[in-house]
Amino acid sequence: MALYAIWAVVGLALLVAELASATFFAVFLAAGAFAAGLLAFIVPDSSAPIQAALGVIVAGIGVVVVRPILSRRLNRREPGPVGPGVHGGFVGQRALAIDEVGDELHPGHVRLVGETWLAVTHEPGPIAADAPVIITAVRGTTLVVRPAG
Repeated sequence: MALYAIWAVVGLALLVAELASATFFAVFLAAGAFAAGLLAFIVPDSSAPIQAALGVIVAGIGVVVVRPILSRRLNRREPGPVGPGVHGGFVGQRALAIDEVGDELHPGHVRLVGETWLAVTHEPGPIAADAPVIITAVRGTTLVVRPAG
């Protein structure tokens, strides 16, 4: 097997490892392996240590220079229009209890915008079925509700 093909296989394996780990390091090692493979393809007489050195240099530049820049861009958090939680925009909306809604140990269901959601309440005592409710918070995919009115 040609040396450039080996470098390509190593690069692909490193890309798969990056997808599996999401550490944001293996992608730069893969870039180094692809650079070494490109050198082996363009200059077939180049030695394996020279190719490996090029791969280490490319990977090092990626980790030291490119990774911090990309990490800052990907980790930038800008405030959005949605409130806390994935469905924070639901807070304050009216819904209808489908069945009796109790505390975390006795959850029920509410209908909101045509969809059925798991719901709990912090109010003392359960909320009866067919009662209108107001959403006060969202915890994952569970709505926290209180009686409307």
